[in-house]
Amino acid sequence: MRASGVARAGGDDDAPAHRRRHDWVDSGGAARREMRLSWVLTVLSICLSALVTATGAEGKRKLQIGVKKRVDHCPIKSRKGDVLHMHYTGKLEDGTEFDSSLPQNQPFVFSLGTGQVIKGWDQGLLGMCEGEKRKLVIPSELGYGERGAPPKIPGGATLVFEVELLKIERRSEL
Repeated sequence: MRASGVARAGGDDDAPAHRRRHDWVDSGGAARREMRLSWVLTVLSICLSALVTATGAEGKRKLQIGVKKRVDHCPIKSRKGDVLHMHYTGKLEDGTEFDSSLPQNQPFVFSLGTGQVIKGWDQGLLGMCEGEKRKLVIPSELGYGERGAPPKIPGGATLVFEVELLKIERRSEL
């Protein structure tokens, strides 16, 4: 109590500030806590929205690349602009084969990264070594899309390719 006889809210004036009792409601602190909580909820909402967008409301899938056979000696790896000689077998997810270069023993030859093949190949064959084998699981967005490639590939089909890189032709740099 003060000498005037009026008790001050919060207790003993002679006690150090960190030990004084505070019996009143700190409306400024409550408002700050509410604002902080509101800010945290806003940030969480934005993060959740971004996560839903990233995973895709339409259920978009990513290209899957599996290495089936590695190569010990790899002096060059495939890159954009290289001409690749490939053997491949393409199947639908249910195992139905729709194309293969193996029966004719005729490799497929194309330029990587130039749009001559589906996007799943342009992306999935980067960094390969001669003699390497990969399995590519290609979602329709990186394959033939919603239109497909009738009659063998229906619209929206996920494609599964077993590929082998036989040869890399590298164009000399200018």
